[in-house]
Amino acid sequence: MRQKPLLIALIGLVLAASAHAQWKWKDAKGNVQYSDRPPPAGTPDKDILARPATAAARAITVTQADAPASTPASAPRPGASAPTRAEQDAAARQKQDQARENAKQKEEERRVAEQRRENCSRAQAQLRDLQSGIRITRTNEAGERVFMDDVQRQAEAERARGLVTSECK
Repeated sequence: MRQKPLLIALIGLVLAASAHAQWKWKDAKGNVQYSDRPPPAGTPDKDILARPATAAARAITVTQADAPASTPASAPRPGASAPTRAEQDAAARQKQDQARENAKQKEEERRVAEQRRENCSRAQAQLRDLQSGIRITRTNEAGERVFMDDVQRQAEAERARGLVTSECK
């Protein structure tokens, strides 16, 4: 008794799988059509956008005894059919990778711009201090505070001007 519901469910699954078989093509007016049946006879292969997976397996080739075998009329031509699932997945992964790369690049550009703004601010502040005339000290190798003389102050001011020029664009 338990086998009968299981058998019915299994038959239902098999029938449901074939119900999902969809054809997609452009009609003569250029409108996209969807159906569970193949497009009308005479529809060019280039206008058939998608075929069910089982359609290619069921294609029958009719050949004459003296004629060489050719590809079936309904078989997809390379480049003429819709991309396969694997190709679609690969394209989607490539798009995601490109988007991630673009986001990383924008983040890096933002970080560099922020660093340049900070460097610009510091260089401008240092230049103001050097030009203000206040006494500035440095720590020497011995750890002692030493006041900058005019020559050192002028050299540091030139260095700060160079930083302002390069960082404050």
